[in-house]
This record gives sequence, structure tokens and C-alpha cells, in this order.
Amino acid sequence: MSPRHNPSDGALIEAFLEMMSAERGAGANTLAAYRRDLLDFAAHPGAGLAGASRDEIKAWLAGLSAAGLAASSQARKLSALRQFYGFLFAEEHRSDNPTDAVDSPRAVRPLPKILSTRDMDAMIEEAQRQAQDKPEGKRLLAVIEMLYAAGLRVSELAGLPLAAVKGKEGFVLVRGKGGKERLAPLNAGARSAITSYIDVRAEFLPRDNPKADRYLFCSRGREGFLTRQRLHQLLKGLALKAGLDPAKVSPHVLRHAFATHLVEGGADLRSVQTMLGHADIATTEIYTHVAKDHLKRVMQKAHPLAKARKS
Repeated sequence: MSPRHNPSDGALIEAFLEMMSAERGAGANTLAAYRRDLLDFAAHPGAGLAGASRDEIKAWLAGLSAAGLAASSQARKLSALRQFYGFLFAEEHRSDNPTDAVDSPRAVRPLPKILSTRDMDAMIEEAQRQAQDKPEGKRLLAVIEMLYAAGLRVSELAGLPLAAVKGKEGFVLVRGKGGKERLAPLNAGARSAITSYIDVRAEFLPRDNPKADRYLFCSRGREGFLTRQRLHQLLKGLALKAGLDPAKVSPHVLRHAFATHLVEGGADLRSVQTMLGHADIATTEIYTHVAKDHLKRVMQKAHPLAKARKS
């Protein structure tokens, strides 16, 4: 059999990617992932990408599974094919979508790692102590308060413009995945930390990089703002000084803590979904499982009948 990939396949892929960019706001990383997955499938022996059958798609997925590819990665690749063939159907290049009857590989989704409220209190207290001495401490306090108070992704915080927190009356304007914007609320502690940091923000402005002035967390580095890598380093250093295991702390763990502590406190899932910027509430539902596990542990530790059974 000859390889499936041919010039017409490439043209269809590029047309699909152009649509995803123009109509759905897909970012560069998302488009690159779609291109890789589609070209990977196009290289599979068969009759051609545009004319692929349901059985060919199933056989390809079976081959990926036999090769040891994780179910989550298989599901991502199938998702790319679903989108692609949906596009071909809509554009009348095909009369069907061959992925319609193909089941998505199921993976056991691990529960996210979180920090307890006591852990978060310890980190914030340590950041507050550092904020009393140096501008770096004020910046660090603003970073951790925003990650935990607003549940921001590290990529959202790293390039956050200064204008996102000015005149928003207790909110921060966030540009999330796919370029979608949302308003995330900030509590009093976060607002106070931001105000204190802005007072010393000029300390971090480079002289030879004028674009840095547009970022809230400006930096003397080449990018002009605190990078994701640098934010990871700052949090791990803070965790160490707060007496926590740095390996268990990251910006995303703080985002998980934000969501889980909201659910534990009685927040409804729709509100949490909006604050996190999740497109699908199914993604948010994972936090109900984390909260339930937490409540079980509390009951088993504190309830007198649970204690009696252990003794």
C-alpha cells in the first residue's frame, strides 16, 4: 500500500487549520497540535485522508494503543480527527463523518493535587513576611494572592497587562485559552497586595525594553515579564521557606486549590466553571470528587463512631 499523505490532503489540513484559527480563535499551540495529529494519521497506509473509513480510524487507534500510547493521548488525536472530518462534512467534501461511531479511548483521570487551606495560609503568611522587607517580597505576595484568589493559569498571569487590573473594581480581566476573556474576582487580600506591589513596580522596569511597561509583572528579562518558568521557581522557593515540600507546589496546584476550596465552601459548579474559564463543565466536575474525598477524610478523622471502629 502507498502512504496516504498527498498534496490534496495537505491542502485540506491547511484549510481546516485556517478555519479553526479564523472562526474559533484556536491558538498557535493548538493549531500545531492539530497539524501533527492529522499528519500522523495521514501517514497511515490507506486510501487517502479525505476518504478514510471508520474501520481505518479504529485500526489506527488500535495500533496506537498496541504501541503503548496513553489513552488520553489517543483521545486527543481522535478529537483532532472529529473536528477535521466535521469540517469536511460541513464543507461538503464528505457526505459523512467517519468518527461518529468511534468511541473515545477512556482514561482514568487522576484527581488533581491540591494544597490544604492550612498549607495556603502558611505560604501567604510567609509571603506577607517577605513583603515587609523588599520589593521582591511585595511582588511575590501579589503573585500568590492572584493565583489563589482568582484561580489563574500561570500562562494567564505571566503575560497579564497592567491594564487588566486598573479600574476593574475588584476584578481582573483575563484572556484565557482561545483568546476568550473573562472577569475573575479578587478578594480584599489580593487587591491590597496588588496595590502595594504597584507602588514598587518601577523597581522591576528595565531601561532598554520599553514594551515591559505594559505588563503587570514586568521584568528585566528578555521577554519583559515574569516567565512561567520564573513563576514556578518563585513559588517553589516560597514553599520551602513556608515549610512545605516544593515538589508539591506549582502555579497549577494553586489553581486546583482555588477551585477545590470553593467547592468545599459550597460554591456551585457553574460559578466555579466561569471563574476558571472552563469551556465544558465536565472539566470542572473533577473538583466535586476532590471535595468529597476531603470530606470523607475529615469525617473518618473527627467522627466519634469512625474513631470507635478503628480502636
